[in-house]
Amino acid sequence: MRLVVIGGDAAGMSAASQARKRLGRDELEIVAFERGHFTSYSACGIPYWIGGAVAERDKLVARTPQQHREAGIDVRLRHEVVGIDLDRREVVAHDLDGGGEVREGFDHLVYATGASPVTPEWARIPAAGIFGVQTLDDGSAIHDWLSARPSPRRAVVIGGGYIGVEMAEAMKQRGLEVTLLEKSPEPMGKTVDPDVGALVRKAIGEQGIEVVTNADVEHIETGDGRVRAVVTPSGTLPADIVVLGLGVRANSSLAADSGLPVGVTGGVRTDRRMRVVDADGVWAAGDCVETHHLLTGGPVHVPLGTHANKQGRVAGINIGGGYATFPGVIGTAVTKVCELEVARTGLTEKEARAAGYAFVTAAVDSTSRAGYYPGASLMTIKLIAERRTGTLLGAQIVGRTEAAKRIDALAVAVWNRMTVEEMTALDLSYAPPFAPVWDPVLIAARKATDAVHASM
Repeated sequence: MRLVVIGGDAAGMSAASQARKRLGRDELEIVAFERGHFTSYSACGIPYWIGGAVAERDKLVARTPQQHREAGIDVRLRHEVVGIDLDRREVVAHDLDGGGEVREGFDHLVYATGASPVTPEWARIPAAGIFGVQTLDDGSAIHDWLSARPSPRRAVVIGGGYIGVEMAEAMKQRGLEVTLLEKSPEPMGKTVDPDVGALVRKAIGEQGIEVVTNADVEHIETGDGRVRAVVTPSGTLPADIVVLGLGVRANSSLAADSGLPVGVTGGVRTDRRMRVVDADGVWAAGDCVETHHLLTGGPVHVPLGTHANKQGRVAGINIGGGYATFPGVIGTAVTKVCELEVARTGLTEKEARAAGYAFVTAAVDSTSRAGYYPGASLMTIKLIAERRTGTLLGAQIVGRTEAAKRIDALAVAVWNRMTVEEMTALDLSYAPPFAPVWDPVLIAARKATDAVHASM
């Protein structure tokens, strides 16, 4: 039996590795095509390597192509799959370095092509110094470009989502003057509510990064084949490097062209076992798929490495003859910019309203440790609870040291449909170096419970 994998990062290689665990080389042949130079790497770690927190690029690679080959997976780097023939059960790949075409038949196919950065027309110009950030090859291009320049001074990061704020920090750590442009009224507008976004904007500005909101880009000025400035309606920003952080789209065009179903979010449609709908022997996982939101019941596209690894593992177990499912997501995520930590889980106010929920909100300021213990720092926790029932629908955290990972306790509460009143009695750990006697999560739950009672 032959398994062909399209995409050599988290989802694809997790699927291949799990299938290999269950079926030996005499039972299953595995061929994996990857158009880049790396396999099984942490794309999430790219900003921290560029910024210098991670010393070496290779530390981002969990398993090299050679290690996969030694495990019995035929990895073919620099091969881009350009066609899938479902009737003939074969894929067509181009050798990007050697030229020529390769055809491989399959019994099982894993579609794990990831996502592609959103690149507006004004950014598609032949000039050095304009970068998207999605793959380790992209990160290497930015790192090499910065290292080769004698003295890059000014960076403009366009887009205030996860990648945008993380790359703004990376540019700041490299010693550049940084301007972050965001089209919405506040940064991280798709991640947190505007009131929390305002806290993020203020804190980023305090780190020496200029934040410009409600900012539209008109065009990028170039000269001598290089980027020179970013032009907005309110002015021109000189730039030695421009980084695009405008989000990503599911890389599903090959699937659609091949007749595989693509959902309303642009991701490939699968069932809970990660089988592509109405496509026997075809599986999909990672940033290219559409998944199920456990609170809204609707389809969502949430491109995160955590989901990609889990979905790939599920697909591989099923290919190997086992049984596993991926139940869906609740939107848990965390990031940082300089000293600021930002986290969210569940629904924002906008998302809850769109899903038809009636809700109350509560926000509290508290400290990460006992107030008298050295290093205690402030954080803000915001909870969103369903009116009358008090079921926790979502949570957001902004703070410094030891703030953001508290989102995990809140994610467990959302996942298990706990009420905020139930949460007030949670048996959370306490010692002065780690938390106040009333943890910020508990204080927020108490305040949200009061809001629920007041709504009855």
